[in-house]
Amino acid sequence: MHTRTVFFVSDGTGITAETFGNAILAQFELAPRRVRLPFTDTVDKAHQVVRQINHTAEIEGTKPIVFTTLVNMEVLRVLQQGCKGMLLDMFGTFVHPLEQELGMKSHHRVGRFSDISRSKEYTDRIEAINYSLAHDDGQSHRDLTGADVILVGVSRSGKTPTTLYLAMQHGLKAANYPLIPEDFERRQLPPALMPYRKKIFGLTISPERLSEIRSERRPGSNYASLENCRMEVHAAEAMMRRSGIRWQSTTTKSIEEIATTILQELQPERLVY
Repeated sequence: MHTRTVFFVSDGTGITAETFGNAILAQFELAPRRVRLPFTDTVDKAHQVVRQINHTAEIEGTKPIVFTTLVNMEVLRVLQQGCKGMLLDMFGTFVHPLEQELGMKSHHRVGRFSDISRSKEYTDRIEAINYSLAHDDGQSHRDLTGADVILVGVSRSGKTPTTLYLAMQHGLKAANYPLIPEDFERRQLPPALMPYRKKIFGLTISPERLSEIRSERRPGSNYASLENCRMEVHAAEAMMRRSGIRWQSTTTKSIEEIATTILQELQPERLVY
């Protein structure tokens, strides 16, 4: 049974409201019911939102929590005057004090993705995603000079989701290469990667966790056996140490934590926010 209903109201996608709101909610031991209400960009839509929030308040007998990033003041005013929930206006909390401190007015722009046709950052992000998809799992050796980051590690150590996160979240062109038996026999990184050692970052994982992950994909195989996983992880870590590249374990880390460590270590020049 959920303990409270939480609404995320935005005149854009609502990503900012959800990200910020969920970060705050994570500080509390509760299991809220989350309701997303994006694209609330007219007064009529705002009145519909108010009716939905107030109906929830009446049915549940508690105030819903409402995180909002509404930019349009006319739309926001509808919520401020009629909403029976606990309204947390995130832009109002931070933007207005910054306007006073900086001595300038904000753009009052709706959302991070508004007017994308004119956004170089958005174009860069799309290019980075396409690049990362084309260079996933060692598919291509072309244009590695253009890579911002190259991840290496044994199969199923978290390379693909991390490269896609770096591309989508930060606009980085991220390639990834699996370390395979031929590399372990040579005791060297794949030859195609050697000229780009400064861009390389290694991922490793505990053999036990690796065996669990691989068993979900190929149960009962040598590929997933604990003995083989121990051999591959040991060989990969030894190779990374010999090559002098930085690496970290993904065993207990989220994709966000892994990506943040990579950014701190490699400090790529180009980042998109």
